[in-house]
Amino acid sequence: MLARPRIGPFELPNNLFVAPMAGVTDRPFRQLCRRLGAGHAVSEMVTSRKDLWNSLKTSRRANHEGEPGPIAVQIAGTDAAMMAEAAAYNVDRGAQIIDINMGCPAKKVCNKWAGSALMQDEALALQIIEAVVAACAPQGVPVTLKMRTGWCAAEKNALTIARAAESAGVALVTVHGRTREQGYSGLAEYDTVAAVKAALKIPVVANGDIDSPHKARQVLAYTGADAVMVGRAAQGRPWIFAEIAHFLSTGETLPAPRVADARAWLIEHLHDHYSLYGELTGMRSARKHIGWAVQGLPGGDAFRRAMNQLESCEAQVEALNQWFGSLAEQHERLPYLPLAETAANDDNDLTEEATTRRLLA
Repeated sequence: MLARPRIGPFELPNNLFVAPMAGVTDRPFRQLCRRLGAGHAVSEMVTSRKDLWNSLKTSRRANHEGEPGPIAVQIAGTDAAMMAEAAAYNVDRGAQIIDINMGCPAKKVCNKWAGSALMQDEALALQIIEAVVAACAPQGVPVTLKMRTGWCAAEKNALTIARAAESAGVALVTVHGRTREQGYSGLAEYDTVAAVKAALKIPVVANGDIDSPHKARQVLAYTGADAVMVGRAAQGRPWIFAEIAHFLSTGETLPAPRVADARAWLIEHLHDHYSLYGELTGMRSARKHIGWAVQGLPGGDAFRRAMNQLESCEAQVEALNQWFGSLAEQHERLPYLPLAETAANDDNDLTEEATTRRLLA
């Protein structure tokens, strides 16, 4: 079940994709996921508003220095001409694949009728798709589309839009198995993904609640999808792609990573993160990545709370180095706690926090 799907002229290393997540899938995180087994990674969404292209936030999102190809950039907007111009602009800056965002459920995006809100206006959605494909075609750049099952349970129109997108020249479609109304709540459903896959000849990617190797295999088998896209489950655990790849290839479950390896990957990621964002912004934005990395580990919550009080990149790296060093003295591999045990240990972590603070002082 580990396949090598194609996006236009590009044959990918495998069928495990990193989901584009605002504030998460920047270049350092994408590169780490690719190193640890992901076959494809799409950037955070870049606005189609020309007046924001030179902003610091957008320039960071569009940074692909040293990133292995194919470089995929996701664009978001509500005007067909602006989206076409944004596609051409990003192609000129090195994008080899353009992804259209029709899946983001965030209110600040949907309130402007972008993201998954576009699924309410099928005519406009198709205009945007056709305009972006037309802008990219002269450069030989394929266009992909990421969407949800629909706006709400009563308006699931992913199949209609997917068919239109294929006819318009889109090279690949990703379907998150939730409506916009659901946000990230409830459970993803895969019947819609399966219906889209059955109707299309281009590759289809299944997204939503894929959080383990077993779940990845189940979703691929149930939907017939060509690939799976992993989002939140990769936060703090980018090695999930290696785990899925190994399981799909062999049927065997990989043991958790060695503590020493995880520490090395995370510290390398931090340095790359700081180099992109600078000292102050890098230190603050790294907190979420560190918090995700220690979540579910013994004493992880206490460490996270204490670490969040640190005010320099050097202090963060030293704290993480020491904490994982102590963990390595007791465990060769990451000792993830069961969810129930993690919840039961929350109170213990509160008392451990004082001790952790002293260690980090």
